Amino acid sequence: MRAYGLHKQVDSPEGPLQLLTDIELEVAAGGSLAIIGASGSGKSTLLGLLAGLDRPSGGEVWIDGQPLGELDEDGRAALRGRLLGFVFQSFQLLPGLTALENVMLPLELAGQGGASERARELLDRVGLAPRARHYPAQLSGGEQQRVAIARAFAAAPRLLLADEPTGNLDSRTGARIIDLLFALNAEQETTLVLVTHDDGLAHRCDRRLELAAGRIIGVH
Repeated sequence: MRAYGLHKQVDSPEGPLQLLTDIELEVAAGGSLAIIGASGSGKSTLLGLLAGLDRPSGGEVWIDGQPLGELDEDGRAALRGRLLGFVFQSFQLLPGLTALENVMLPLELAGQGGASERARELLDRVGLAPRARHYPAQLSGGEQQRVAIARAFAAAPRLLLADEPTGNLDSRTGARIIDLLFALNAEQETTLVLVTHDDGLAHRCDRRLELAAGRIIGVH
């Protein structure tokens, strides 16, 4: 993944508001990058641009050699379906599906066989095998987050983007999820890009990119 000269500007009642300015980054295949910074620094905005969920006002994002700017919305969605997993801060689980069915969904959409077995394996790895038949409303916030992480890894994505993946977890469960993220990163050679306030998670990554007021102020 590469990003060059990324800018994001939106209109506001007070005039144009610059959310991101001149962002450049590169993450090697199988590598890991933590995006850190204070609230409002532009971390989640940047993650959305990297995933093609939003378009930049300037600059370009490349994934697997493909510039996202050359794709329409359907093309970006198709690329995400093939290559990306995404862990949203708000979980984005489908309320009418059980935990098992939520994890199975990306496998079924991709036409892959063995969806149930793969989903059960991942739920077991995040410690939720006994909750497989429960619906999101019957799960705690931390349990929903673990389902979301299992779903993100279900189709063995080449790139996983996560917005505060341990933000809704207690310290013990958070540590378990961090270990799982990096175990799957190693097993599947998945590239990880994580927005986090968790110092333990950030320091596990190969590099840390720090933002302030929409600009890169440090790479560690």
